[in-house]
Amino acid sequence: MAERDPHTPPERPSEPRPSGILNVPEGLSTPEAWLNPFDWYAEMRATDPVHWDDDRECWDVFRHADVSAVLSDPQTFSSDPRNASNETFRRASEGVEMETMLGRDPPRHEHLRGVVEEYFRPRAIADLAPRIEEIATDCLDDVVESGEMDVVADLAYPLPVIVIAELLGIPSEDRETFKRWSYSLVETPTERTEAAASEVQERREQTLEELHEYFDDLIEQRKATPGDDLISNIVTAEIEHRPLTTEEMRGFCVLLLVAGNITTTNLLTNAVWTLTEHPDALAQLRSDRTLSTKAVEEVLRYRSPVQALGRIATRDVTLGDQTIRQGDVVVTWLGSANRDPDAFDRPDEFVVDRMPNQHLAFGRGIHYCLGAPLARLETRLALSALLDRVDDIEATTTADQLTPVRSAFIYGVESFPVRFVGPETDLRRRRAA
Repeated sequence: MAERDPHTPPERPSEPRPSGILNVPEGLSTPEAWLNPFDWYAEMRATDPVHWDDDRECWDVFRHADVSAVLSDPQTFSSDPRNASNETFRRASEGVEMETMLGRDPPRHEHLRGVVEEYFRPRAIADLAPRIEEIATDCLDDVVESGEMDVVADLAYPLPVIVIAELLGIPSEDRETFKRWSYSLVETPTERTEAAASEVQERREQTLEELHEYFDDLIEQRKATPGDDLISNIVTAEIEHRPLTTEEMRGFCVLLLVAGNITTTNLLTNAVWTLTEHPDALAQLRSDRTLSTKAVEEVLRYRSPVQALGRIATRDVTLGDQTIRQGDVVVTWLGSANRDPDAFDRPDEFVVDRMPNQHLAFGRGIHYCLGAPLARLETRLALSALLDRVDDIEATTTADQLTPVRSAFIYGVESFPVRFVGPETDLRRRRAA
């Protein structure tokens, strides 16, 4: 491949590629690579840490210092997809971002975030602990005597979706529909073709229509009869002395439902996956539960549930030794930053009591994940409930049998079956005998 002057921006195609930004990079285009992206990250950090991907028409950023710099500078690197020169990116983001804090810059971002921020502060989240413990116990009651479960289906998905459904004030019995909706909105094509990208985009648009219809009905109900739930707070809130628009209300509901379950589902699954791979760390955590906070932070670093975040350059800027043009899409790879040897000792090792641990799993700056305290609490309490009920736990599949979540930025597996032993499974076996 011919070398080019890094200070000369790459040529852009005259027409947008319909399948471009919807795809994962070629280096992660197989399920095997997406399950273990870390070798590719290491190669890119070493050889091309600020990389232009001609196929996806975007920049990929891999080093911790560069990722942190991008996320910490919203004036230069916008979250608003309307600023992108990449038409495919704007089209893919349209509707999914909606009118939410996720895709807006200051001061609009602060106005929107302020509508719900109080509900997600650590003090408010701490009050949910008894209910989270109750839900985790109920989930385990359904499976623990059998001596086996699918971590995703039996615990990691139902727990956070029930919590966020109760916060929003929507029926948790609809959670299988919520799951389909959530994964449709983050889905990536399984093939790097225009047809595959179009199919995914059509499903996403259909999902949004269903979500809008679902939440429009609930919004009208809460307008007529407000309660003490999050949707009631949203429909009665004001920004600069005016009520929220219908689009803003929808955006909040969709964002909170999807973000409120999908991150924790993958964080909790990744925690069990990682601990079963590291039995010494699991034993250490079992013997010293005070390590649970550090253990969850290390899972966030080691297997970040969100691997990438996108930004848009608002001006021409130099990052690393590359010139990024105004309007260019910049993808920051959190999963790579969290394995950067310049930021972490022994970055590819899982160190259950790692300190310090300045990972970027929840982002950085003004868009730092609103739900981070809730995701952390749910994961800690679920792990504690699991360890209280079983004496040993092991995966029943090998790594090459796992199926990754097909998304360009979400990292997890569709299913993670385990078996375990403990007092309750022993009791069942004695009864059976």
